[in-house]
Amino acid sequence: MKGDIRHAYVHVPFCRHRCGYCDFTLVAGRDDLFEDYYTALGVELKRLAQPIELDTLYLGGGTPSHLGPEGIKHLFEVLHDVLRPASAAEVTIEANPLDISEASVEAFHSCGINRVSLGVQSLNALTLSTLDRDHREDDVRRVMRLLLDSGFIVSVDLIIAAPKQTLDAASRDMEAITALGAQHVSVYCLTWEQGTAFWGKRARGTLMPVAEDIEHEMFELAIDRLSSSGYQQYEVSNFAQPEMMCRHNEAYWDCRPWEAFGPGAARFDGQNRITNIRSTSAWIKNLIAGKGVTGDVDAMTPEGAARERLVLGLRRRRGVDRISFFRQSGFQVDDLAKKPIQEWVAAGFADDDGDHVRLTRSGMLLSDSLWSAVL
Repeated sequence: MKGDIRHAYVHVPFCRHRCGYCDFTLVAGRDDLFEDYYTALGVELKRLAQPIELDTLYLGGGTPSHLGPEGIKHLFEVLHDVLRPASAAEVTIEANPLDISEASVEAFHSCGINRVSLGVQSLNALTLSTLDRDHREDDVRRVMRLLLDSGFIVSVDLIIAAPKQTLDAASRDMEAITALGAQHVSVYCLTWEQGTAFWGKRARGTLMPVAEDIEHEMFELAIDRLSSSGYQQYEVSNFAQPEMMCRHNEAYWDCRPWEAFGPGAARFDGQNRITNIRSTSAWIKNLIAGKGVTGDVDAMTPEGAARERLVLGLRRRRGVDRISFFRQSGFQVDDLAKKPIQEWVAAGFADDDGDHVRLTRSGMLLSDSLWSAVL
């Protein structure tokens, strides 16, 4: 087996429908493409000369659980010839609460899946309706009990700063999810992406974002609620109970190489990021016809790669150790970002003891606005 790469991502582009805020690579209402997807994926997997033993495998989307129990089993039959999780591997599937049943649990177990990332977003009826989500609070409670009782690690995605969302509603979401026992929680501020339905509604004035100060209050509330419930904020948007960090994401943030398959999927060879074409139909058509599916190649310079490594490191609670960073990148932190770091420290956005640089709580809140000074 190939020994350099221990991580893989597989993109499953199918969904029930496209939510108004979503700009991910997906197709909705095209279940007729399932079989062609399996065929094309099998062809793409042949790009690898030999099987890979994996420490992490992540199935994202779209909504992989939309394939259904038998479809998920079929997917793993396709993957098994090339992508082989080790005995202690983390194997994650993203799921819609409405897709999960006893049959799903059986399929997950039979395929070696041990971690489920649930697209909950909220438990509040108004917020769910605004976000175009079909599930309701009772669905989430039922599914989380089923998954946790069945031995899965459960990660929950929550969205804050949704239109019409209140601080009280966001607080209740945090309290409910922690009470239900999720081992991992990802909290994302709603983003308004050009080309989405939300973007168009905002342009027409029919749907508006919450005020920036409310967004910051919600994020601070998330930190407080989750921290008081025993979760560690180990990255800007990610919180975990002890020893429950997402190992797959940590591989990304460590800049380890990974493989990726499926429409729009991006792989990393240690220096270059190669992204597949986004169109699901074009991806299928090209592979079945024996054509390539590379859409974009980001060939980073050593300095560019080091700058990206620095940003990814600063997004993590532990920050960046100067000696380790130089050993891994070949660049000194101060040669890349001395002035910005000094400015952040002066503004209270970062701490720098000479050995380590870490963002403060205030820096975490504003982190996305800081990176332009480094990249």
